[in-house]
Amino acid sequence: MKYAAITDRLADLGGAKWEVHALAKQMQAAGEPVIMLTIGEPDVATPPALLTEAKRAMDAGRLGYSNGRGEPGLLSALAARYSARTGRTISPQQIACLPGTQTALYAVLLTLTGPGDEVLVGDPLYATYEGLIASTGAVAVPVPLRAEHGFRMQAADVAARITPQSRMIFLNTPHNPTGAILRRDEIAALGALAQAHDLWMLSDEVYEELVFDGAEFVSPFDMADLAERVVVTASISKSHAAPGFRSGWCVGPAEFSARLLPVAETMLFGNQPFIADMTAMAVSQPSDVAAGMRTRFARRAGVIYDRLNGVQGLAVHRPEAGMFSVVDVRATGLSGEAFARKLLVEENVAVMPGESFGSALRGWVRISLTQDDALVAAACDRILAFTARQLGAAV
Repeated sequence: MKYAAITDRLADLGGAKWEVHALAKQMQAAGEPVIMLTIGEPDVATPPALLTEAKRAMDAGRLGYSNGRGEPGLLSALAARYSARTGRTISPQQIACLPGTQTALYAVLLTLTGPGDEVLVGDPLYATYEGLIASTGAVAVPVPLRAEHGFRMQAADVAARITPQSRMIFLNTPHNPTGAILRRDEIAALGALAQAHDLWMLSDEVYEELVFDGAEFVSPFDMADLAERVVVTASISKSHAAPGFRSGWCVGPAEFSARLLPVAETMLFGNQPFIADMTAMAVSQPSDVAAGMRTRFARRAGVIYDRLNGVQGLAVHRPEAGMFSVVDVRATGLSGEAFARKLLVEENVAVMPGESFGSALRGWVRISLTQDDALVAAACDRILAFTARQLGAAV
């Protein structure tokens, strides 16, 4: 039988990257006391006020069909949010509501790229980005995000990879997996390249509200001279501890939004109105849970840095935001994949291989910051014990 070409393009870009996580879940289900430090699941429950609003909306009959763009109340709330953030008037016609950031990114890429186009994307990168780009027929062009630059994309590295087929610079700030945040001058330099080569800029900003103290979030969409070529995506999954509700959006120029609308309508004709009402409440006021997550995640990142960095050859990159730390384990002689698998089997600690996030993190692992402090500290003890054995075996 014949299958569509998209199935070939995505054949190796799906769940295989999460095999260590899946194995850890199986071990946990079998009764093994695994410390799960793999995925970015918020460490608190969805705020009760949001659940109450969702129930109120359901009880009020907000269970019917919506429209392709989004419910008016949510569109107005998002327009107000981005108008306040940018200092410009952002209209509801510039916004589309979709089920989560992942779907929003897919719709944006389908709208802006196609077969033969090239998307310049940072490496390391979130594990689904390669598949999102490949799904459209476009080609991902990795731009190395170097540890010596804090894993922040540099304009010179982008410029060296621009070709006549280049269509987009794909940003993720704050960044998953490294927790890096692009600086204003770095974004301006990337924006100058986008202007010079007529490129779109797509910015995944789902971690915007999880920026640690002392760091500053900057978006290319907030720069008026770049706004005509910038699209941003986000959701309430991280900021409001509501990943299961799958409520996200994209914001960009009005013409882009008009062209995206039939794409979104083809994918999913309208979100659930009761979830839209809950999301409108969420984005209209400060999150009840984001500040606590920022504090806890920053503290746990500090514990990992203090306990592991420079010990037994390990090197820790300290994040500025988000839910993860990345650790260079190349001194053990193991790949990130081998390290993660052996650590899970021998020490019951589950971390993600760096290779799941691109070639630039070969020999690294990603550690989630979403377990409580005691478990993070215990995981550090087990990592050091495991590393000591590996170094002893290598002698």
